[in-house]
Amino acid sequence: MTTIRVLVVEDEPLIAEAHAAYTLRVEGFAVAGVAHTAQQAMATLRTTPVDLLLLDLNLPDMNGLDMCRSLRAAGMATDVLVVTSARDLAVVRAAVSLGVTHYLLKPFTFATFREKLLGYARYRTALLSTEPAAAQHEIDRAFAALRGSSPDTLPKGLDQKTLDLVLTALRAAPGPAGLSAAEVGTRMGASRVTARRYLEHLAETGRVVRSPRYGGPGRPEVEYRRV
Repeated sequence: MTTIRVLVVEDEPLIAEAHAAYTLRVEGFAVAGVAHTAQQAMATLRTTPVDLLLLDLNLPDMNGLDMCRSLRAAGMATDVLVVTSARDLAVVRAAVSLGVTHYLLKPFTFATFREKLLGYARYRTALLSTEPAAAQHEIDRAFAALRGSSPDTLPKGLDQKTLDLVLTALRAAPGPAGLSAAEVGTRMGASRVTARRYLEHLAETGRVVRSPRYGGPGRPEVEYRRV
């Protein structure tokens, strides 16, 4: 998995340090820098490759949304995850109109922070894995990855406990190779059909990727691998 480079933009030094530490705890992410003002952030973006901004809106020299406008005006397409205590829906609408990828309200737990970053990672992977002329379901899968998955959003007939068993089986897979539905079913003590239903849901929401497995007679088997 390609490392995602994050620039933390936060005027409070202790909070900025905490956000950087949180970022380093999430697999696949690295801290490209820490900026305490919009000016520092813009200077860093001009000299350092950055994939994602963790952007506070209340900066001392410029409002975070104005900084987003400056980014876009300068032709910078860096993704933005707003981290703020601002709960005004007008602010949220403005953030969305400026291409903000995600919105995280303070205060938050590490678990919430981690899920936002992993959702973003799945979103990037889904977009990078498609051809330029993506089908509708591929676009839907990319945006679904940002939303993540919870018991409330599982399709009818699926439950979180079984989904967790499927994910545990995939995590235990040796090496980079994926597992077939039959292999997952064996590991979790369920049928291939049951395992496949959950694996297909995970694929549609961008949490696993499908790939053909060649080597045997007949049609290639489908295997599933965690993003």
